[in-house]
Amino acid sequence: MASSKKKDLKSSGPKDSNSDTNDEDKDELCPGFRDVDAFVKHGFGAVLSATKASAGLPQAGDEYDFYRSFPGFQEFCESQGDKLLHCMSQIMQHHGCRSHMRDRNKLTGLEERFDLVVDSNDVILERVGILLDEADGVNRSQQPVMPAGFQPPKIVVSSWNRKGSSSSSRSETFRLLHAKNITRPQLKFKEKVDNSNTPFIPKIFIKPNAVKPLPSYFTNKQMRKERPEDLDVPAALADFIHQQRTQEHVDDMFAHPYQYELDHLTIPENLLSKPEPQMYKPVAETKLSFVDTLEDLVALNEKLCKLSEFAVDLEHHSYRSFLGLTCLMQISTRGEDFIIDTLELRSEMYILNEAFTDPSIVKVFHGADSDIEWLQRDFGLYVVNLFDTHQASRALNLARHSLDHLLKHFCSVDSDKRYQLADWRVRPLPDEMVQYARTDTHYLLYIYDCVRVQLLDFNHGQPGLLQSVWNKSRSISLKKYVKPIYTEESYLELQRKQKKSFNTQQLTAFRLLFAWRDKLARQEDESTGYVLPTHMMIKISEELPKEPQGIIACCNPVPPLVRQYINELHLLVQEAREMPLLKVRKDEWQQGGCFGGVPLFGPHDTSRVSESDPPQISADGKLHALKQGMLFSEDEDKMDVDAQKESGLVASAKITLFEESSSAAQMKARRIIESFENPFRMYLPSTDVHVNKNAKFDPSSKIFEISKRWKLQSVEQQQTELEAKKKAKQEAKEMAKKQTGNRESSNAGGKKRERVDSEVGDLTPKPSKKLMKSAEKPQKTEVTPQDSFKPFDYSQSDLKVFAGTHIIFLLHWVKPRGFRHNWPKR
Repeated sequence: MASSKKKDLKSSGPKDSNSDTNDEDKDELCPGFRDVDAFVKHGFGAVLSATKASAGLPQAGDEYDFYRSFPGFQEFCESQGDKLLHCMSQIMQHHGCRSHMRDRNKLTGLEERFDLVVDSNDVILERVGILLDEADGVNRSQQPVMPAGFQPPKIVVSSWNRKGSSSSSRSETFRLLHAKNITRPQLKFKEKVDNSNTPFIPKIFIKPNAVKPLPSYFTNKQMRKERPEDLDVPAALADFIHQQRTQEHVDDMFAHPYQYELDHLTIPENLLSKPEPQMYKPVAETKLSFVDTLEDLVALNEKLCKLSEFAVDLEHHSYRSFLGLTCLMQISTRGEDFIIDTLELRSEMYILNEAFTDPSIVKVFHGADSDIEWLQRDFGLYVVNLFDTHQASRALNLARHSLDHLLKHFCSVDSDKRYQLADWRVRPLPDEMVQYARTDTHYLLYIYDCVRVQLLDFNHGQPGLLQSVWNKSRSISLKKYVKPIYTEESYLELQRKQKKSFNTQQLTAFRLLFAWRDKLARQEDESTGYVLPTHMMIKISEELPKEPQGIIACCNPVPPLVRQYINELHLLVQEAREMPLLKVRKDEWQQGGCFGGVPLFGPHDTSRVSESDPPQISADGKLHALKQGMLFSEDEDKMDVDAQKESGLVASAKITLFEESSSAAQMKARRIIESFENPFRMYLPSTDVHVNKNAKFDPSSKIFEISKRWKLQSVEQQQTELEAKKKAKQEAKEMAKKQTGNRESSNAGGKKRERVDSEVGDLTPKPSKKLMKSAEKPQKTEVTPQDSFKPFDYSQSDLKVFAGTHIIFLLHWVKPRGFRHNWPKR
């Protein structure tokens, strides 16, 4: 019995272990992956490594052509390409798609393979969307049975607003209002937003904690009332016009009001010594106050003036406003948190200047570069004695400098960044957004203590590193808000950032659309990205649609204002299409869309060209001396003659080693030579001008009219020449007939011809025999004496040809007999 029990135990042991392994296999999603998160993490890692590996491959162009010349590299590329095509074919077969990817037909193979990949991607993505909907509980195939009139609540479910919980596998969702459901807060502002194309003038009119008093320009409230002629223009524009008329206080208008106080600010010794970090209170035990009335704001200012430090942060919105809106301000002390509705108290926020400009109170920000400008623009608030934890993080060389990393590093708090890009104009604020805004400042004072301790420890107790952070924070406080100003060259900066090369028609369309977008955005108080995004504006400029439907086709999705002003946009594109089509060469738009790194370089720009500049040599080896004021001038013929004379002095260099086959190095050498061509070549009337062939045959283009006019002129000139030749032939025939008639009449009379005095060239007398004999003898050449030789005067020649460091001349002088040098005297 005992032995049988042992056998049973032995037999049951492996069964239990097998059952455990089977349970584990059942729990695994795929072999080697326990759940979806592990599989996704592994997949993202594989995609990331593949992307890094692909970035290390030779780039298309000269580099790839160079590696392609090696047989080993070529064979490796072909083998790896076959493997990739085989892998793609297997994936397509798995999803039931056509998979003939290894077609070697050079004419149609590439196009068919591309179509197969596009169709397969559509099928796979459609299947992924169906599976994701099923995972979220949405079944497209079955419609739920509901009573008539029942409308289920709409719940916005997305990856950025899903709140995951670690305790349960289910995910909670919540509802957020869209921007289209929010009334524009600009309509409630007491002072209208100034979007005019004028410089920004500070809004401050009271200067608390002043060492240097505020200029009288800001304190005089009756200035507008004394100028009734300027009541129809914006306040800032009226002030600017008045100051330009009187030429008074021009410097004060744009100066920083607290420049003197910040320049003479000294950091106390207690702020440069090692502090004792004061632990923050838990969020649940900390009082939260929502400030949306003037009484609460005044009470908050009185509390802040009694403190030694407090933390500040702002929430901003910029999509539905041209300049942007500060929607929320968070302030945290050691024991209390405050959230201020700045949209409601926009015109009363200047009250906080009493606490914000007090040099004895430390204001702790994180990344205050934009916050300082927003405070000045919207509220007229300024900050004195600022400490930026972002600058402290950079001084400590931490792994990352974001507030999220500092919260994790010092407080072990995982911040929720789902609402970082939320629409903060929403009123009332959801609880989740309130908690997110509160977290940004609740822990900031404790981080302020910790970074000061680490800055002193990092520098062995010396305050030098901490002092540098205070100095950088003070320089941030000195920043001034600058309003975006539109100029005629504003579009060039955007074009250089996008690194686009346009022809004249495309560039004109880009300029007109840029001006239209800026003007409409200022009028409607909308951002330029809302009016017409940049990528859509570039698409319209490149395509130049002929119909309004083509403009709409370039925008996906179509912005509301584009659909509203589609006819106006169509007229702008038509105006651009009427421009003469001149192609801008790529070598002239290198380094961000300019020639030679000069941002504004035009045909009449002689500010950067001096008379002492060395002459330029083009690709054909000819010398081109670029002179000022000679573009399309009367001296063109003289310049051409001088160029012909000077071309004999320069030997055109030719490399005949690679003439048989054009290699990549030769192509690169040609491009380098072409880059030294005259930048004004595209503007000169030569045969090598870059003109589109289609423009020559387009009756609506000006090039077609010019070429047609040239053809008519050439035809008329040929006709006049033919008529002149015909007249000359007829006159010659008539003269010949007259001469033959005179001869016949003289022979018929039998009389001897008498010598008649005629015109020169009609009759030639016969030479005598003496003269013939003398002509046969060789005549002796008389040697001219050396005194009769007149040497060439080199003082009249243009010796600037030999100037310059880029050209080396090799002159061989041959001295014949009787040759004398007469060098010009210096």
